[in-house]
Amino acid sequence: MTVIKDNKYELVCGLEVHAELKTASKMFCGCVNDPFGAEAPNIYTCPVCLGMPGGLPVMNKKAVEWTIQLGLALHCQVNLFSHFDRKHYFYPDLPKGYQISQYDQPFCYGGYLDTSEGRVRITRIHLEEDTAKLLHETVDGKKMSLIDFNRSSVPLVEIVTEPDIKTASQANEYGKKLRQLIRYLEIGECNMEQGGMRLEANVSLRPTNSQALPNYKVEVKNINSFRFLEQAITFEIDRQTKLLHENQTPAQETRGFDAVKGVTFSQRTKESAADYRYFPDPDLPPLVFTDKQIENWRKELPELPEQLSARWQSEYVISSQLTLQLTKTKTLSAWLDQVFVEAKKAEVQPSKLANAFINKKLPLDPAIPAQKIVAQFAEQNHTTEVADDQLDQLLTNLLIQYPNELARYRAGETKLLGFFIGQLKCQLAADVDFSQVSQELRHRLEQLG
Repeated sequence: MTVIKDNKYELVCGLEVHAELKTASKMFCGCVNDPFGAEAPNIYTCPVCLGMPGGLPVMNKKAVEWTIQLGLALHCQVNLFSHFDRKHYFYPDLPKGYQISQYDQPFCYGGYLDTSEGRVRITRIHLEEDTAKLLHETVDGKKMSLIDFNRSSVPLVEIVTEPDIKTASQANEYGKKLRQLIRYLEIGECNMEQGGMRLEANVSLRPTNSQALPNYKVEVKNINSFRFLEQAITFEIDRQTKLLHENQTPAQETRGFDAVKGVTFSQRTKESAADYRYFPDPDLPPLVFTDKQIENWRKELPELPEQLSARWQSEYVISSQLTLQLTKTKTLSAWLDQVFVEAKKAEVQPSKLANAFINKKLPLDPAIPAQKIVAQFAEQNHTTEVADDQLDQLLTNLLIQYPNELARYRAGETKLLGFFIGQLKCQLAADVDFSQVSQELRHRLEQLG
């Protein structure tokens, strides 16, 4: 948890998270949506995603539906009337000179995501197109920037929070839970190393216990790991605290994060909405939804990770830590549900199966029938109990055979328990239930005092 120096100031932080959706085609054209799997640059392109004159966009229906389902999973309201806007700015990775995005009528608004440090309210969720990718390379000894348009117009969902985040660790947790939900719904891979999910933090400080929002905001952009997000926020807290102690107001600006040095650096002054000259895109019709459509999409939602975690703890005594690692997708979770049902029928503890999956002693593979995976686990963990009279005779002989070790054990060398168990293992079959044998040995030694 971040501790601000002398507790004079507290963090006011909101996040903007961008995640690419894994639809088959791009957002506004029919090109393949696979920027990371492309065999060469600029092969998944057409006049529309290259921004050529006369290219007309057609919206991707599946991307719209997935965005609304994500909003419903995050407890959002849905605008029954929405539209796409043009967001104007000039940069080499934006071929049209504007980005098709949403401004005043996003698809979703007013949701939340709970963390262990409190609730984070979600202001809005909107859908837009991704930009092309810039690569800064040296070619024939000359430094130059190359552009790959395979990513241009890939559907990109943006989730914007209220400034509810109070610590860097809470920002980290929020980001991880959001990524888990997107993956669970199977609408995005969120591969951060490749840029499939990008994080931006809006960081300010205010006097502790004040309710007023600060009169400035510093945006740290394009962070590609949760660890770096936490480091960037922590650095900004220290940097801004020093400025405020010197009676300086931190500049409202956009900053980058240097992961090697662990510091943020100034990039440019921060734009306002007016700078982007938003207006409705005339090539795309507005969208009108009905309450019935929204309810149908809500019904299509699977049991969500938090609900599933609570049920698995109640029904199968599986810890929340294990559940978090197992609920990766709705397909995997549905398969695990079947596995745990079959486990109870076979009188196998589901929690033991869960541990076996985490420890990679069993494959997490929904293609394997549930009964087969339970049978495989039972076979791996088959044990044979030793008859009481046989075990009694075995322990009696053992303690007679090693009187010196027994005397040392009774004198306080309790580590010799391992010696006795080792001797027993040499005399028993490999599939014997050694928890039974060890328990009886301890009981016998305690009786001897």
